[in-house]
Amino acid sequence: MSRELVIDGTRIADDTNCYVIAEIGHNHQGDVEHCKRLFDAARMAGASAVKLQKRDNRSLFTRAAFEAPYNSENAYGPTYGTHREALEFSRDDYLELQQYAKSLDITFFSTAFDFASADLLAEIDMPAYKMASGDLRSIPLLQHVARIGKPMIMSTGASTIEDVQRAYDAVMPINQQIAFLQCTAAYPPEYGQLDLRVIETYRERFPDVVVGFSGHDSGIAMSAVAYTLGARIIEKHFTLNRALRGTDHAFSLEPDGLRKLVRDLSRATLALGDGSKHFFESEIEPSKKMGKKLLAAHDLPAGRVLQPGDVAMKSPGDGISPYHLGDVLGKALVTSLAMDEALSWDILSDRQRA
Repeated sequence: MSRELVIDGTRIADDTNCYVIAEIGHNHQGDVEHCKRLFDAARMAGASAVKLQKRDNRSLFTRAAFEAPYNSENAYGPTYGTHREALEFSRDDYLELQQYAKSLDITFFSTAFDFASADLLAEIDMPAYKMASGDLRSIPLLQHVARIGKPMIMSTGASTIEDVQRAYDAVMPINQQIAFLQCTAAYPPEYGQLDLRVIETYRERFPDVVVGFSGHDSGIAMSAVAYTLGARIIEKHFTLNRALRGTDHAFSLEPDGLRKLVRDLSRATLALGDGSKHFFESEIEPSKKMGKKLLAAHDLPAGRVLQPGDVAMKSPGDGISPYHLGDVLGKALVTSLAMDEALSWDILSDRQRA
């Protein structure tokens, strides 16, 4: 049984490079041109995909929640609903951004937070769907998106393993193109709350599912750790400036951070190797310099039967290796050796001179 996911022509599996998603969310400030600059920067940094979030706010929130006063320093409107609407892109905006992403040759998709948003994204043929941690228990929505027939990436923050299993059981009979991302739904979480070994748990429990990591932590090192544990999708929030207004900017990566993340994950792919121990050609000269050989500990006459005090180990290691000491002791010298002269097999004999 193999785990594999193909998004917009890119294959994601255990033997591939890591698929890096630049999660823009609403860090675009509700500005399409600003969002395009984020697409540009993500493409330059080497991200595999850029991702937004789509909400139909009127149907998503209760009236009380929509009309609740929003007095945050990050507010874009006087109520929570008007704040969310100010950050929401329209269908036409999405179409414009979709064409722009194609011109950059970077994959673009979105999180669907509700039925109406999922349907809109289906109408414009999004290549994949992200499902937020908060919807892991929204089984009717998960099944609705599954029926669209595109790859689904599900974050698993603020959930139990039973929640993840329930989502798996609900979606897999409809759509086998799924991935689970280990996630901690804190912004940012403490490092002790990242639970990266859950990646291994998911890989064992769901052998037919690609596993990844959605990191709300503020650095890049934990993503590399996640990759070594088997994560093949990494999602990180992305901004042009962490000082901008909005709740997500502070823990987002800036362009240089995203570039370094992609670089380090590419290096990790190479660095892990195939599990076999190799002695590389590039190590030959350093091993001679740092290694040791067997040589005469002092001046030795021909015919000398070598004793432990006769043989020393010194660098460079361009002669008989020290692990042959037991094979050398008890043999007789065919010729004399001066101190520090190297032993060689052609001057050693099993027979002592008469």
